Amino acid sequence: MTDSFLSIKNIRKTYGSVIAVEDVTLDIAKGEFLTFLGPSGSGKSTTLFAIAGFEAPTSGEVILDGQALLDIPSHKRNIGMVFQRYTLFPHLTVGENVAFPLRVRRKSASEIKSKVAEMLELVQLQDMADRLPSQMSGGQQQRVALARALAYDPPVLLMDEPLSALDKKLREEIQTQIRRIHKETGVTILYVTHDQEEALRLSDRIALFNQGRIEQVGTGHDLYFNPATRFVAGFIGNSNFLEVEAQGARDGRAKAVFPDGTQMDGVPLHTDGAGNEGSVLMVRPEAIRLETAASQGAGLPIRIFDTTFLGDAIQVDGRTSWGQTVTVRAPLSAGGAQGAGPGDTVNLQWNAEESHLFSNG
Repeated sequence: MTDSFLSIKNIRKTYGSVIAVEDVTLDIAKGEFLTFLGPSGSGKSTTLFAIAGFEAPTSGEVILDGQALLDIPSHKRNIGMVFQRYTLFPHLTVGENVAFPLRVRRKSASEIKSKVAEMLELVQLQDMADRLPSQMSGGQQQRVALARALAYDPPVLLMDEPLSALDKKLREEIQTQIRRIHKETGVTILYVTHDQEEALRLSDRIALFNQGRIEQVGTGHDLYFNPATRFVAGFIGNSNFLEVEAQGARDGRAKAVFPDGTQMDGVPLHTDGAGNEGSVLMVRPEAIRLETAASQGAGLPIRIFDTTFLGDAIQVDGRTSWGQTVTVRAPLSAGGAQGAGPGDTVNLQWNAEESHLFSNG
């Protein structure tokens, strides 16, 4: 990690006896795209609003390029902001909306004209300067809001669920635009979303929030393949959690023993993986291979109760002998037992390194 450009230190926010954010600490590099991801009410927007100056934290610090921000009014922090609602002035044209923050900063007419043209070209709306917001689609309006937020060259751009009001196809199109704009401008972006796919698509790093705290910070690859907690493992991607007993823990690994006696050695063990409540083994549906029950007899047996064609894969749903449901996503090109159907018994196999042991608490 390079030297910190934006530091969030021990931010805490309470509303009476309710703790909204607890001890959030992060260092963000200049030019980084970092996403706050998490379920509703997890503290991600509250943290963003503390940086913007819309919420006063109960305690903590926010430092931008060496300057403490919390005592500076929000309108003087020079931070760009894009919201879920576009907040465009309906009576102003697109060009006038983009020019507004420049006029407030008393820029010259020539500077404003040049900057508006530059920003509209950046968001690929250069032919729509004279339109009113009501004459544009939702995606176009959000791009105008993005152009306005970038017009005065803010050191940091904050984006709070900016695409949640758009349909899936349009969201993906605007995500592509945001990635391009980030690369072209190099602006530091903090982005809030509850959509894991959006976070994985856009971010350099992700801070995953849960109940007011950050559970894990890392790249999408880190969070997907090396989840630090059971919450991370369950929130990022699809997962199976299977009851096991963790035995013989050593050097960060353990043997997983399933209720039917099936065993798997060398499974990565997390610090809470052998609690008094028992343990669970997490494995991704796409990491599992299907083999017929007659072939070698190795693996965890399940009885299939449903199969679903997904285009590039087959989803197989089955139950273990003790009644747990397991989902497998098998590529169409895979061999093994892909032709098996409801009522058939198959064995599940996967590499120990592709699974994780957590506490069942």
